Amino acid sequence: MIHQPTILLTTNFQLHSSLPKLMAESLLFRIAESVLGKLATAAVHEASLALGVRSELQQMKENMEIIRGVLLDAEKKTTQSSGLSEWLRQVKRLFSDAEDIVDDFECEALRKHVVNTYGSCSRKVRRFLSKSNPVVYRLRMAHHIQDINTRLAKLAADRNMFGLQIIDHDTRVVHVREMTHSHVNPSNVTGREHDKNEIVKLLVQDGDFQSLSVISIVGMGGLGKTTLAKLVFNDTNIDECFQLKMWVCVSNDFELRNVLIKILNSAPNLTRENFNNFETEQLQNLLRNRLEGKKFLLVLDDAWNEDPARWHELKEIIDVDVEGSKVLVTTRSHAAATIMHTKSSNLYLLGCLSKEDSLSLFLKFAFDDGEENKHPELLEIGKEIVEKCGGLPLAVKTVGSSLFSKFDKKEWESIRDNEIWSLKQNEEGILPALKLSYDQLPSYLKPCFASFSLCPQNAIIICSQISTMWEALGFLPPPKESESMVDVANHLVYELWSRSFLADYFDFGGDSSFTLHDLVYDLVVHIAKGEFERINLRNQKFPENAQHLVFMENNLHGQAFPHTSLKSVYLCQGMNNEAFLIKLVSRCKYLRILELYSSEIESLPYSIGKLKHLRHLNLQNSKKLKRLPDSVCKLQNLQTLDLLGCVELQKLPKGMRNLISLRNLFITTKQVDFPDKDIEVLTSLEKLNFSYCNNLESLFNGIQLSTLKKLALLGCESLKSVPFHAIRNINVLAIYNCDKLELSMGVGSQIPDSRLKYVVLKDLPQLVTLPKWIQGSANFLQSLFIDGCINLKELPDWLTTLIYLNFFSIGKCPNLLSLPDNMHQLTNLERLEISGCPELWKRFKPGVGHDWYKISHIKHVYNPEEDEE
Repeated sequence: MIHQPTILLTTNFQLHSSLPKLMAESLLFRIAESVLGKLATAAVHEASLALGVRSELQQMKENMEIIRGVLLDAEKKTTQSSGLSEWLRQVKRLFSDAEDIVDDFECEALRKHVVNTYGSCSRKVRRFLSKSNPVVYRLRMAHHIQDINTRLAKLAADRNMFGLQIIDHDTRVVHVREMTHSHVNPSNVTGREHDKNEIVKLLVQDGDFQSLSVISIVGMGGLGKTTLAKLVFNDTNIDECFQLKMWVCVSNDFELRNVLIKILNSAPNLTRENFNNFETEQLQNLLRNRLEGKKFLLVLDDAWNEDPARWHELKEIIDVDVEGSKVLVTTRSHAAATIMHTKSSNLYLLGCLSKEDSLSLFLKFAFDDGEENKHPELLEIGKEIVEKCGGLPLAVKTVGSSLFSKFDKKEWESIRDNEIWSLKQNEEGILPALKLSYDQLPSYLKPCFASFSLCPQNAIIICSQISTMWEALGFLPPPKESESMVDVANHLVYELWSRSFLADYFDFGGDSSFTLHDLVYDLVVHIAKGEFERINLRNQKFPENAQHLVFMENNLHGQAFPHTSLKSVYLCQGMNNEAFLIKLVSRCKYLRILELYSSEIESLPYSIGKLKHLRHLNLQNSKKLKRLPDSVCKLQNLQTLDLLGCVELQKLPKGMRNLISLRNLFITTKQVDFPDKDIEVLTSLEKLNFSYCNNLESLFNGIQLSTLKKLALLGCESLKSVPFHAIRNINVLAIYNCDKLELSMGVGSQIPDSRLKYVVLKDLPQLVTLPKWIQGSANFLQSLFIDGCINLKELPDWLTTLIYLNFFSIGKCPNLLSLPDNMHQLTNLERLEISGCPELWKRFKPGVGHDWYKISHIKHVYNPEEDEE
């Protein structure tokens, strides 16, 4: 996951110096829920009976539930007591230790499963997998549980010193921003004139003939959604169109009675009464009478409600059958907009300001009018500061205001060179604005969000890649029937996007990609601090309570060794310190993730087999690696094994069938024969990737991989055959540069019933037309990429039966001269990309191509080569 070094941001906090600690502690509640969930599993129940520790585990569960209950109350009070902060740190360490003990039961259950499956026919396998004497194991585990219970009991008792209250569910009261109002001075707003005009158009048009429709302004905190709504609310066209205008800031309070009171209070020309004394029935009667016969505009500012029932309850009251009445909503939540049945055309995604508008806004707040011309040096520094703000108006205004009437060059340079979180901020500042969204996240999303700190800044993040980390760390809930773990991760990514945390989100079908706004990334780094830490020359100490370490430089491996309870370690590129690796493996026995991306080691220590908790082992691009010890196959918990780019690896280790938890296997190897039979029994396997396995000639002979969801074949120059029937359940298939591969894959006239959602065919000179197995996914295929297929001459007429196709990309196929005539049948096709196909582009170029009319229904038709020009 960590492929590029990322500079650690400085943390010169002023007003919010305690914030990173508070945010890290907010992850505790999820840890507690996770451990309690594991205590309820069948594996733990069976182990407790076998080891005779059932009552001890029940006691552990009860004490954990008590502590879990007060965590939410503790989070609110941490700033009041350093003793409480220390108590929470001890709780965190204890819950981590408890999780290790509980996971050990799962390890033992998996080990027994392998022994029972293969041990009876092979004493060698039984010896290979056997652990210490069962009696010794039982005593050791009983001792650990007793130690955990002793510590739990003390911490549970100590809670009374802090007056903590037990809260059974996550019902924390989230900080709510101040109530908004409708007044705005347009001269103080920059760069939103176009947005205002577009929304005014949506509000004044009556083309849909609905009695009540909704327009939603959606975007992340700090974008200026409320300011934009104010501009719209006060526009003269709105005054002329609507007889009645009402402004209500609903925020987190969407309880019907309270919203009715707010609307009544906002309606003009009413005799002021204390509506708090009215019953709900009286309130709804009053409001309906007030609205009847009037075309109205109601602004619901800062809406967070994601409960459809609450919206429908309100809508029934305010919908008084007056044609053209509108509701304008501002929200950070796509889900909140969706439950209001907002049409896609009426969902307005608010973007960031342009560089020019950002600078103009900055100058308004940093200088008196025209004063910037007297300070050309400061102006140049200001341009660099504005770049940091990433087009977020609130950030621009906050930074500009902090520099007003300050003309010391060093002070400006300090702001430029330090993170904007260093600024003093009031409750309307950058950090509170973004933190409010974080506070609203359900507990299961918070650790997922924090883990983005492990990704390089400005990176395009692929969901399938981040999902392997989430699964290894236990962040993902179990999949539903027919779901893969990537499907589960995609749901969580979509939920984070729907809450406006992610940018550039794109769903490929079976996978997705996204980026993080720079300020959101900074927020992530601070949330993760103390839990996820980067070790570099400026930060060489191993934080005592950190669970996840990223080494940014190779020369740091000689520092004092980290504590033994680490969950993940990411070693830097070029890592060649085998002595450090041996020490790491021997001491950190509870590791879930070990990343050795682009290492220079030639072999792994045999002791790697002792990391029985390890779920993720990444050796990608370790080009000197020649062998893997067979002990790797002792890792029954291993979910991901990444050997891509290990070009000197002679063969896979013996005993691959023992890796019964393996979901993701990425391979580069020199071996000739692939162990098909060993792989066939891996019933958890979801993703297979073969890259530059130049000696492999065939795959999947006489087997069927029924659980496989993704298959990638890259640069396997000798590969000739892969039977499609062996992989018919996959969702994603990518084939790159496999010149000898028979692309029909044994599919003749009979088209298979498959579930492909995403297909990539790249650099395949043997491809003349599309293989028929693609047609078998007519009811599923969403994305199709064809690139570098220089002999592709035609696309079959059946292409237009792919009715769910959403994205179609054609690149570097110079002999492809036309598209099928019935392209209009692809009604779901929204994006068509054509590049490196000069004749094809000439015919179908938007507006001017001879055959443009055949594809004019597609929303986005473009040539990236022209865009670059």
